[in-house]
Amino acid sequence: MPILCYIMLYMHKTHIPIVGLNIVNRWLLIRRNAPRLLAFLLLPLCLALVSCRKQDVKRPSSLFGQAAQADLSAFSLSDILSSGELIVGTLSGPDTYFTYRGGAFGLQYELAQDFARTLGTRLRVEVARDTVQLLSWLASGEVDMLALPLPLADGTLASAPGWLVADRSAELAEAVDSWYRPDLLSRLERQRAERRKAPAVKRKARPQMLNAGKGIISRYDALFQQYAATIGWDWRLLAAQCWQESAFDPRAVSWAGARGLMQIMPSTGAQLGLANPWDAEQNIAAAVKYLALLEERFSDIREPRERISFVLAAYNGGSGHVRDAMALAKEHGANPTRWRDVEPYILLLQQPRYYTAPCVKHGYLIGSETASYVSAIQQRWRQYSGQVPWHEPPRSSTGRKVNVRPRSSFMTDSL
Repeated sequence: MPILCYIMLYMHKTHIPIVGLNIVNRWLLIRRNAPRLLAFLLLPLCLALVSCRKQDVKRPSSLFGQAAQADLSAFSLSDILSSGELIVGTLSGPDTYFTYRGGAFGLQYELAQDFARTLGTRLRVEVARDTVQLLSWLASGEVDMLALPLPLADGTLASAPGWLVADRSAELAEAVDSWYRPDLLSRLERQRAERRKAPAVKRKARPQMLNAGKGIISRYDALFQQYAATIGWDWRLLAAQCWQESAFDPRAVSWAGARGLMQIMPSTGAQLGLANPWDAEQNIAAAVKYLALLEERFSDIREPRERISFVLAAYNGGSGHVRDAMALAKEHGANPTRWRDVEPYILLLQQPRYYTAPCVKHGYLIGSETASYVSAIQQRWRQYSGQVPWHEPPRSSTGRKVNVRPRSSFMTDSL
């Protein structure tokens, strides 16, 4: 009974759904996650053994190795359907899989999502470092298929659209072949093309400055002042960010599904307790709550003004991607806590050489958007503060001119 409770605790902590499943499906889901479960169950025992010894003891390398040898080879299509989860492996990239504001995107991801929807299962994506790791995962049963076109390898079967499944999973390969149609790929390509042409954020733009003579930026100035004070920000900085997000339109909606004045994604809003994204005060309050979390995540950057650029970049591109750029900066001898040193690596995360580097954990990023987002907000903040004239174009931290464009134009090569 204690072991069962421990397993249930692990499944809860790692967001593996188990509540509501019958006993057979629970067993399938537990067996499916056998490698991680075994490691989780053995870890406390190893820690206890280590703590009982005074001398240093090398952690046994077999802990996770034994878990990886769990028998998953018989996990069939019917087992996938019963567990309710399809696990695919892929690589990070603009045409395979990448994350943006808490959402997942990429052509191969969208195809896999459509296939999972056809099966009636959830989709779980595991991103590998390279194809060698992908093939290892497939051979060990850690993933059900590889969702990207790859040449046939030993122990695999090819299925449309160039995906690989293990040779023991002929039934799954047949299901993929039955589902896939050439027009499905062309339909997704058309949808991507439409997103490129459409405005990134559907909004009715308000003036950047409501009344310059009286120093009134927007009708939401009182809210900016109230909530910016809770995180120690200049309220005009929060106003500048809001204009960049929605142009002060509380009904704005982005192509990714972000909503309201501060363009909060539904999943993020749920975590922040945002009940009504269309309500101006609720939206601003939730955004400031999120900014406070980001301030805490980047508290290792001691200089408050310097930290602002990192927080803005994380709000736009995700804190994981910003940490990746910081790691690249450090690896190349630059200062990882100074924005002008990190910004070039934000841009370089669009290139495979950099987003596949060993120190990068979160893959591809639309770096041009994130870098320009930070520069545009910093410039507008200075304009709202009267530090620079309105006709002066935005510049990056390194002094290069920044073209402030609709967000859709940054997506041309990414969606």
